[in-house]
Amino acid sequence: MNQCYGCSTCESADKPLQEYIAGLPMETSHHRVEGQSTKCAFGLQGVCCRLCANGPCRITPEAPRGICGANADTIVVRNLLRAVASGSGCYIHVVENTALNVRNAARTKGEIKGIGALNRLASLFGIEEEDVHKRAEAVADAVLRDLYKPEYEKMELTKALAYEPRYQRWEELGILPGGAKSEVFHGVVKCSTNLNSDPVNMLLDCLKLGISTGIYGLVLTNLLNDIVLGEPQIRLAPVGLRVIDPDYINIMITGHQHSMFTYLQKRLGDEDVKEKARKAGAKGFKLVGCTCVGQDLQLRGAHYTEVFDGHAGNNYTSEAILATGAIDGVISEFNCTLPGIEPICDQLKIKQICIDNVAKKANAQLKEFDFESRERVTEEIIDEMAEAYRNRRGSVSMNLLADHGNDRTLTGVSEGSLKAFLGGSWQPLIDLIVSGDIKGVAGVVGCSNLTAKGHDVLTVDLVKELIARDIIVLTAGCSSGGIENCGLMTPEAANLAGPKLRAVCEKLGIPPVLNFGPCLAIGRLEIVATELAEALKIDLPKLPLVLSAAQWLEEQALADGCYGLALGLPLHLGLPPFVTGSKVAVQVLTEEMKKLTGGQVIINGDGKESADILEGIILEKRQGLGI
Repeated sequence: MNQCYGCSTCESADKPLQEYIAGLPMETSHHRVEGQSTKCAFGLQGVCCRLCANGPCRITPEAPRGICGANADTIVVRNLLRAVASGSGCYIHVVENTALNVRNAARTKGEIKGIGALNRLASLFGIEEEDVHKRAEAVADAVLRDLYKPEYEKMELTKALAYEPRYQRWEELGILPGGAKSEVFHGVVKCSTNLNSDPVNMLLDCLKLGISTGIYGLVLTNLLNDIVLGEPQIRLAPVGLRVIDPDYINIMITGHQHSMFTYLQKRLGDEDVKEKARKAGAKGFKLVGCTCVGQDLQLRGAHYTEVFDGHAGNNYTSEAILATGAIDGVISEFNCTLPGIEPICDQLKIKQICIDNVAKKANAQLKEFDFESRERVTEEIIDEMAEAYRNRRGSVSMNLLADHGNDRTLTGVSEGSLKAFLGGSWQPLIDLIVSGDIKGVAGVVGCSNLTAKGHDVLTVDLVKELIARDIIVLTAGCSSGGIENCGLMTPEAANLAGPKLRAVCEKLGIPPVLNFGPCLAIGRLEIVATELAEALKIDLPKLPLVLSAAQWLEEQALADGCYGLALGLPLHLGLPPFVTGSKVAVQVLTEEMKKLTGGQVIINGDGKESADILEGIILEKRQGLGI
């Protein structure tokens, strides 16, 4: 819960940022934490139902059933399924748009930057088109066909993409998903009023939604993006508020849909566009990364060095980024775009443009991205951002934090670039794990929130504890933004690792925490895990690998978590999902899940205690492998 009683802002792991936000002359999410510190106990437990006009009903010892007769188990799991379905729907929206953008780029003979990613998917899907654009179109079409299948028709690509032992287990459990969009619809229907009342049956649906979310919304979105945007390349790059250069027209981007920015990224580097900036009084245009799409751009930043400033921070850093006064416009296209930025944009005359109607902000202009009209819309955006620069610069004071963050964060890590770095094989990593030089692997993923001890506090505490125990950390999501701004992704952070991991890091010139990028890159971590398991000829639950979404935030995170459980991995959360009012839900998620998939949910809000638990699981897995 909130640890900030009596403070003007919540605590942050990033102390310079905390001090900066505390001194701002405007309200941010960090200021609002204390005012929302009193939480509804029924909401926390998930035992409140407002699905019909008889309610809202809330379950208590004196009233163990709602008016309709639904008990705590039914109400709690029904609420969870609805949330997982919503979160899955968000990811399926993203992969659908990404596949459409790949198809449109292919049909118009656009640039294919990631030939390797294209060939990889074409091979998996059995596509043998010689022409590169026809090949890309066929790959996109295959994804879209699967997405649009009805719920009763199993998706074909799941078998091609899933690890065989996992696929077999899912088949045994009856949780192989049908068409991903239809599965979302099915999940929403199932948890409506006076329909399903079987909590275990609904929990299995959560797992099924997790599988379609993971394979399509996560894995395939990444690989499809790689086709048109370029594959990640490992490099050192600047992060934090220091990346903002006030001499440029700065556009902060937020969301999850990197493929929507393809044409804009290209145009910002063209001479005629740079001339527009110069006429407005600036040196040029720059994109400032924020939230997951910023992480995605950072991941591929080697391809866009001219127009990309760097990644400034995660969702709960966005208000501070705007407060610098050096951001002239915000382009948003999906979630993690806080409503709290709206009054700040108004106060500082920052132009807001949304390019996806699902993310329309209250005081923003809607310019929907449409492939056919991308050129016109892009030119309009460029002109409006130049106009915003002219109108606001000189009338808005600068409040920069130029020394925030660092210049040496390792970025561009992916399943492909890491494997290439290791010489084209996972064997060096396997050897290090077998020898004990690396005790195990922890995937610390997901969101940032302000209630698990404060902004990125639990996440950073946990990561420090894990690396000190010779456990290498792979990250993806908004959590990565906090970890990198705290300096844990620089090569120098090897000093914080245990003696064996430190020696490995110093030899290889890498940090003990490797950043795979956005939330979507959780799918890349799954690829790494699968290929490691494949090389060892074992199923995923046997790997000395643990997951933590220490500061999970949204419904999408719940869908991510269900994917992790379906993969059979231990999943640590700093805060419980809203299910503690159901004995069945708690029992299934924390204990019975081990028998179903091999996974389990672990709840602990302390960094050291959580690391103790996760280290114990890794040691147990090592013992099981005889290493």
